[in-house]
Amino acid sequence: MRMRKEEWAYVLDYLPSGKPLEKIFVPIAQVIGEKYFTLLEVVPKRGAKIEIGKKVYIGSGLRPEINKILRRIRYEDLTDAAKKELEEIVKKIVKEREKEFVEFFNNAGPISTRLHQLELLPRIGKKCLWKILEERKKKKFESFEDIKNRIESIADPFRIIVERILEEIRGESKHKLFVA
Repeated sequence: MRMRKEEWAYVLDYLPSGKPLEKIFVPIAQVIGEKYFTLLEVVPKRGAKIEIGKKVYIGSGLRPEINKILRRIRYEDLTDAAKKELEEIVKKIVKEREKEFVEFFNNAGPISTRLHQLELLPRIGKKCLWKILEERKKKKFESFEDIKNRIESIADPFRIIVERILEEIRGESKHKLFVA
């Protein structure tokens, strides 16, 4: 599988002294990619102003604040501070990309004869699945609010997406819908 590259990331934590216990003696930041929710450690450029929650460019070419991408990390490698920031940053990303996640509700399909992608979302069972499929045939969903209004068993589609992404980041699910 080809590695999916992130263009932008959000800073979850900044370690100005690096990680001496891991013999990393340069400042590092732990970040989460905006598109594939990839967790990375990056080395900021000397003098760059790195703040928690800040969006930084990590793609190809000239990077204003980031010198290099050190490595990909797992959820377990995140600092406690980064873990505390994670949910808020994921919420911010989902809010910014609402249209894409609404399209997931409009286009998700079966994984097998017994399992549908929508059933992988928290609190979506067979009954709810059939209601979503029925409603999207009538008219595509336009927003989280539209989903909430048309599917009475879904109180908060935004929250459902955020929960699923966090489950995938933590490695709690076999199937990946949103995390690379």
